[in-house]
Amino acid sequence: MGVRMALNLSLQGLCFLLSTMVAAQITELRLMNGGHRCEGRVEVKYQGEWGTVYAYKWYMKAADVVCRQLECGPAVDAPGAARFGSGVGPIWLFNTVCKGTESTLSDCDRFPIQDYREQGASHSWDAGVVCSGFVRLAGGDGPCLGQVEVRSGKDWVPLSDGNFTLLTAQVICAELGCGKAVSFSQDVSFRESDRVWPKEFQCKGHEPELWFCHKESCPGGACHRGAVQVFCSVYTEVRLMKNGISQCEGQVEMHISGEWKTLCASHWNMANANVVCQQLGCGVAISTPEGAYFVEGGGQIWKARFHCSGAESFLWNCPVTALGIPDCTHGNTASVICSGNQTQVLPQCNDSVSEPAGSAASQESAATCSDRRQLRLVDGGSACAGRVEILHQGSWGTICDDSWDLSDAHVVCRQLGCGEALNATVSAHFGEGSDRIWLDDLKCTGKESHIWKCPSRGWGQHDCRHKEDAGVICSDFLKLRMVSEDQECAGWLEVFYNGTWGSVCHSLMADITLSIICRQLGCGDSGTLNSSIVPREGSRLRWVDRIQCQKTDSFLWQCPSDPWRHNSCSSKEEAYISCAGVRPKSCPTAAPCTDKEKLRLRGGDTMCSGRVEVWHKGSWGTVCDDSWSLAEAEVVCQQLGCGSALEALQEAAFGPGNGSIWLDEVQCMGRESSLWDCAAEPWGQNNCKHEEDAGVRCSGGRTLLLPATAGTRPGPNLVRGNFSLSEMLCLILGALLFLVLVILVTQMYRWRAKHRALPSFEDVLDEAVYEEIDYLVTTKEDLLGSTGALSDDSVTKLPYYTEDGEDNSDFQSVPAQRTEAPSEDYDNAEEVPVPVAPPASWMSEGEVPPEEENGMRASQTGSSLQFSRGVAGSGKEAASPWLLQGEEVDPGYDDVELNALGTSTMVFP
Repeated sequence: MGVRMALNLSLQGLCFLLSTMVAAQITELRLMNGGHRCEGRVEVKYQGEWGTVYAYKWYMKAADVVCRQLECGPAVDAPGAARFGSGVGPIWLFNTVCKGTESTLSDCDRFPIQDYREQGASHSWDAGVVCSGFVRLAGGDGPCLGQVEVRSGKDWVPLSDGNFTLLTAQVICAELGCGKAVSFSQDVSFRESDRVWPKEFQCKGHEPELWFCHKESCPGGACHRGAVQVFCSVYTEVRLMKNGISQCEGQVEMHISGEWKTLCASHWNMANANVVCQQLGCGVAISTPEGAYFVEGGGQIWKARFHCSGAESFLWNCPVTALGIPDCTHGNTASVICSGNQTQVLPQCNDSVSEPAGSAASQESAATCSDRRQLRLVDGGSACAGRVEILHQGSWGTICDDSWDLSDAHVVCRQLGCGEALNATVSAHFGEGSDRIWLDDLKCTGKESHIWKCPSRGWGQHDCRHKEDAGVICSDFLKLRMVSEDQECAGWLEVFYNGTWGSVCHSLMADITLSIICRQLGCGDSGTLNSSIVPREGSRLRWVDRIQCQKTDSFLWQCPSDPWRHNSCSSKEEAYISCAGVRPKSCPTAAPCTDKEKLRLRGGDTMCSGRVEVWHKGSWGTVCDDSWSLAEAEVVCQQLGCGSALEALQEAAFGPGNGSIWLDEVQCMGRESSLWDCAAEPWGQNNCKHEEDAGVRCSGGRTLLLPATAGTRPGPNLVRGNFSLSEMLCLILGALLFLVLVILVTQMYRWRAKHRALPSFEDVLDEAVYEEIDYLVTTKEDLLGSTGALSDDSVTKLPYYTEDGEDNSDFQSVPAQRTEAPSEDYDNAEEVPVPVAPPASWMSEGEVPPEEENGMRASQTGSSLQFSRGVAGSGKEAASPWLLQGEEVDPGYDDVELNALGTSTMVFP
């Protein structure tokens, strides 16, 4: 009995526990008040009653769990503060914290379920979720064009094109907020995955989302192996209106975002008109009369400009520009007159046969041929810049750059509705084309309506190759960038227009506009405005303001805005944007870069001295001086190409830096090629202040000079800074060479002084010829009659230099030898023996010591002067080459002659 009672009590307790556990579970989940099924205010059902979630600690991981539970793809946003409106009823969940891997929101950590209104919580903090959705268009230029993909678990998989209809495409475009489907393509190759959604959707067109369409399994369990691509647009229909009737001529009207709007005639051209006529099945365009069918009160005039080449199937396939376009003037509406015959085929243009000038046939042929041709710009990143190409005789071809100038480019830009030409590019600036080169040597005046109406060599006549393809850059060419010193995908937004960069203002800039900007720059799918950043200094153009994009816009150029102005806003209203893909610049300059570009010196008096700063994680920072020595300074100097380290400075010798202190306890051997190769604490870890910033002074570099003031001419830089290592070596070697030179000069002067006492040959010769000639001369008869006129005793014996080991001052007398009598050809002359040639050092001296002078004079006995022949014949002839070779030497006196080789006499007349 007791056992049965205990069993009953146990069963009752178990049932109560199970009922309590079931009651504590959240049974349903939904999103309310959003734009579609996968966004809105989060609501949960508990004990049969719907309630909200309080947004305290509500993060993206919790939003991911909600989106996955609803099969809505990954979360895009987790807004709080009741973005989707305040709910009613209980607030069931509070402090909900998820890891992101939970299957349901009930699995996340949270406070116990109860109505937290009783604890003071308010619906003004209701949590919301924005999911990417069940379906998306991927691989296109924006969210409204691309391949259809649906969410399957954690992956996106393509939808099969089997039994896909335009009605299904319409539901998809409506769900995505992309207007209406204007076209779709089947049998498209899969973008990434080979997996296919295993079902086919059969929509009727009125369903709010693709999820609610009827689904059928693929026939035979195998889906068609082809993807489907859908193109959604706010531009959905076009028509020509005349007298309230749509026909093949009239005012151009377009269905835009659910309303019919008239197109502006500004920049409207024949290429655009041809697309409209072909799209309506009205043949080809004949003319485009401006405002011919204007009707007062006809509604708003759409100011966007279309840039068609003429080959597009629909007007909305043409590039569109709305950014900065001014409002259309009253009555300036676009009109088209089509041929009206949708089966009409224009005759082929025969350029080799011309009709008589002025004939109706020639004028009609010129008009139809001109209309068949098309013009486009390729590979310039815009409809208003690129390589010029012409469609002629069914083939696209280029233009040669011979004689290509701004006059030719003006015609192209005006013909395409791209404003005026800024640049006429040559030498295949936008890449080389292919196939034909249609025109060469164009000579436009700049006023022609079509580029092919300019004088040229003729179609297909040229002497060029595609490396000479011509291009243009027009004033309506637009480009976008973000300006930042240390980040990519974040910075000041700037647009290039009319050949100049200028700022963009942020008024009315919504999330969709930021998303389009970031996507266009390859920086993710979302962005935020940073309004707390300090405005930039300096003057610059502020091009445009009040940009309002729609989801169907793929590029910023397609977004309407205020017209272009030089000063559209103040500096405080310039847009600074941070995109989802923001990241530090890998280099302080254009990537790629080396370690040298990631190191710099600041605050020094030369290029190679200063505070050491390194680039890391997108910003410059300093190095702490702990363990800082000449070894570390040497690595820095070598890495910067600044020679050797002279000093390793500490305690912010060049002033304290700012920002991060990236390195501390750097320890180098001194032989490393880069500071990054040295041991150090992990990046950013230090116990320093900027008062401990390290610095270096290297041997290289020159003194920094301030720029010259206006109106002055800078002079040469005569002030040198520190000497480099090579300069120091040159100074040392120069000093050594100078010292050696001084020693050599000293030795030479000593040697010359030692030999100054020796007699020179020039002095002997000078003393010989200084005697009065008349004093020496006697009559010929006296000479012939005196047999012993000159005795041995009457001739002074000359000293000579023996050139042996004896002292140079030791002289010896050599006995004179008698010469033979002169021949009859010598009148009044007497032969005198020639002394041996003295050393060269004697000849270089200009004077003879006085004490030697008397001994060198010959005695004057009778009327003759005789020298010892033994001196001349002692084998020393080699010491005086000018004597041995018989060279004539003029001693400066007349009638004195030295005999030729083989004689040893001096003859005096």
